[in-house]
Amino acid sequence: MMNAKPSSVEEYLSWCSPEVREKLEQMRATILKSIPKAKEVISYGMPAYKTTEVLVYFAAAKKHIGFYPTNSGVSEFKKELKNYATSTGAIQFPLDKPLPLDLITAISQFRFLEAEEKAKLKKQKS
Repeated sequence: MMNAKPSSVEEYLSWCSPEVREKLEQMRATILKSIPKAKEVISYGMPAYKTTEVLVYFAAAKKHIGFYPTNSGVSEFKKELKNYATSTGAIQFPLDKPLPLDLITAISQFRFLEAEEKAKLKKQKS
């Protein structure tokens, strides 16, 4: 299974333990609620949410849930993310702590608005 790529978010989730799957389902529901226009896809082997571009991804890791809102999604919320391990475009939410659902919502909505603006500017130029 190490080299297997899931064909759907459901399949990806089915590969996770019940405890991890519960957190991933919370994250999934939060993202879908915060960006209802987003289409759920698999990108880079992870669940991803896309409108004009991929907005956010998430993935299960050994001790955390990785949330990938691209570089701007991390840098824009640097202050709110001070208690989490971050890197360029990535945030680690520890498995042994509750997910910060309000923060996930805010970041997801920020990425949606950012992508909409980018698409609008691109359209104006063409």
